[in-house]
Amino acid sequence: MNATNIISPGSRGCGRPRCAVLGLDGLALGMAQHLSALPGFDNIARLTSEARAMDAELPELSPVNWTSFATAAGPGTHGVYGFTRIDASSYEISIGDASQVDAPTIFDRLGARGLVSRVINLPHMWPVRPIHGTLVSGFVSPDLERAVYPPSLVPILADEGYVIEADTTRGADDPEYLLAGLRATLACRTRLLERLWSGLDWDLFVFVLTETDRLFHFLHPAVEEPDHPLHAACIELLREWDRAIGLFLQRYDALSEPKRLLVLADHGFATLDVECDLNSWLREQGWLVTGQAAPGHELDATAILPETRAFALDPGRIYIHRASRFARGRVRDAEADSLAAEISAALEHLTWRGEPVMERVYRGAELYQGPAAERAPDLVCLPRVGVDLKAKFDRPRIFSRLGRTGMHTAHGAFFYDSHGATPQRVRDVGREVLAWWSIPADAADDAGSATHDAISPIL
Repeated sequence: MNATNIISPGSRGCGRPRCAVLGLDGLALGMAQHLSALPGFDNIARLTSEARAMDAELPELSPVNWTSFATAAGPGTHGVYGFTRIDASSYEISIGDASQVDAPTIFDRLGARGLVSRVINLPHMWPVRPIHGTLVSGFVSPDLERAVYPPSLVPILADEGYVIEADTTRGADDPEYLLAGLRATLACRTRLLERLWSGLDWDLFVFVLTETDRLFHFLHPAVEEPDHPLHAACIELLREWDRAIGLFLQRYDALSEPKRLLVLADHGFATLDVECDLNSWLREQGWLVTGQAAPGHELDATAILPETRAFALDPGRIYIHRASRFARGRVRDAEADSLAAEISAALEHLTWRGEPVMERVYRGAELYQGPAAERAPDLVCLPRVGVDLKAKFDRPRIFSRLGRTGMHTAHGAFFYDSHGATPQRVRDVGREVLAWWSIPADAADDAGSATHDAISPIL
């Protein structure tokens, strides 16, 4: 496919079934209802009047959930359990990417039937692989060249100054800079929407707005509290976000039947009261041993010593340090279940200001089935709302506050379907997309065929 095919009008086709998917990263149904009551939010109000709440996949992180949507499968099939992965031999932690996804995407499956997908700003799709259509990845994408397919679109977007992600590193300490960056990314998204929608030479269109997630992480109380000094600025940015939603809805409304509109968030959001670092807690309990030398940085898992019986990866993934999984591990498989039960019971008694930290601690086997399930964590911690779990290797305290004001929640993610489906969790939305073209999902729960012949020692 060349650039001309992308940007010029294509075949309109009378009665061509289409599905339009709007992603609203981090939008809780409760927040949508709050905004819908304010002036200038007519578009989100239109959707909210018939929306419902949906649960996120666990852990309730964007890479896990957007990959679950994109593959119509859970982590036990696609193999993504968080932002980070640990090498079982070297203990090096790296940021995961789409090359490690162990399942075909809905775009692959539609393309095999000749159906065209246009995808804008879908997270965790870097580095992009060819699809039958157009794909512009969202975060985490360190470069534009490998974030765009087909490659012929890269210089066009570069010339237009397309920005994948606002600078949240500086923005965390500079709210005005953050808000300006989010306005810039919104403008980039809407320009690309105009470019890729106009030809109507597509069957599936996916358009994801991630600005809400960035805003809520750093300024969630400012959105909710009218007396907050940054409230007006945040609401004005969200009105721009609502106008971007309106542009998408206008284009959807103009489509001929048959058509379907799906709108989803990957997780909910809430105001953060405190961060709880699980590795600090495991160290205090004697289960994590890192020796006298301090870890070099927050993701320095190379400090883990053989005496360690368990460690955590962000946000609440706990791994038993088994000899059968890790190069330095000494825990025998026969001991692992009882150790996991002991850690789980102790976590149930962990409190912050007299309140339990955890809503529930799951065994990995409860949540994950499929060809990638053997890479799953042994325990997955779901905190109560207000407690944001972390798993750093250099924090001296279990409880702290380090700048963020908003946290992901597993419950209450926004969902709307013009055809009235009621999915339980995010993977089911991908299955609804497939069902629109009568393409069956691979099987219930996490079943599905992996694209890799072997499972690597990356967890």
